[in-house]
This record gives sequence, C-alpha cells and structure tokens, in this order.
Amino acid sequence: MKKTAINPWSWSLQYGFSQGQLVSGQSRTLYCAGQASIDKEGRATNEGDIRAQTEAALDDLEAVLADADMTLENVVRLTIYTTDMDAMLQNFDALAARTGKISPAQSLVGVSRLAFPEMMVEIEATAVS
Repeated sequence: MKKTAINPWSWSLQYGFSQGQLVSGQSRTLYCAGQASIDKEGRATNEGDIRAQTEAALDDLEAVLADADMTLENVVRLTIYTTDMDAMLQNFDALAARTGKISPAQSLVGVSRLAFPEMMVEIEATAVS
C-alpha cells in the first residue's frame, strides 16, 4: 500500500493533517464508528474534561484498529465531532501528538450534542492496509 499526502498548500501541516490522502494498492479498508470516552460497560467517562475525552477516544480507536491488525499508521481520514469548538482547539495538541506524524485527511465539526450528553468529542476514522 502506498499513501501520498495531498497538500496544494501547507498550512494544515502545522496542525498535523493533510488536505487529502491518495491511497493505492490497499487490500483492506476499515471504516470505524465514532469513538468516544466510553468505558467497557458503555458509560460516558471524563465528564467535563475534553482533553481526557480526546485521549480516551484515541485509545478506543487504537483498540478497534488493533482488532483489525492495524495501527494509527493505517488511518487516512479522521472526522472529529465536538460540542465545544473552543475547548477542542485549545486541546488539539492532544490529538495532534498522536496523529500528527501520519497527517490524515481531517475535518473538525462542531455539533450541538453527541450520543450521551456528557460527551464532548467523538472521533471517526477510515484506515487502509
């Protein structure tokens, strides 16, 4: 599999994402449901702490990827939904620290509410191998 970052301009690279990812030669594609700060019993955790919720969502995403014999290196697209855009942007480094080196295509979307009222962030991903 070959991944090529597509960036007609480079401003997004400082935030750890590319405008696009051209993928060729892949044999498998994994479409991940939105991952959030949810415990093994399905209860929301880290209420009011968007940084901890982001890190927990990434932990859960990595668990889903691992079950498919993939890692964050396989991720080509992320969609991050947040109920608090300002807080997410202030804590975006928590996401970029783990995904910046792979620079997936990415969208950050503000929403009024997620599945559970306590949730402030949810992360969807597409991964290829």
